[in-house]
Amino acid sequence: MSAQDFIANEVKTNDVVLFMKGTPQFPQCGFSGQVVQILDYVGVDFKGINVLADDEIRQGIKEFSNWPTIPQLYVKGEFVGGCDIVREMFQAGELQKHFQDQGIAVRGAA
Repeated sequence: MSAQDFIANEVKTNDVVLFMKGTPQFPQCGFSGQVVQILDYVGVDFKGINVLADDEIRQGIKEFSNWPTIPQLYVKGEFVGGCDIVREMFQAGELQKHFQDQGIAVRGAA
């Protein structure tokens, strides 16, 4: 399975996927850590994929999304954004609403 096939499969088969540096339990960069904190705060179940474990996936996700940085958040197969976008959406209440609009349960209402 190519890196692109792996990425496409993960995005398609998981409602919320975070391609990140490190793991949700032990983020390896501050930006990945911030997104994990936001997702934990809103109470969304997500799958974290450690791009540091595989260089092909680390490069492949940038090509897949045409987005140069990591972390990258996907919801129901759609690229949402990186740390800055996720943080801005969260602060505006848009992230929680986006999850709800996609049928994904959140801990608190938007």
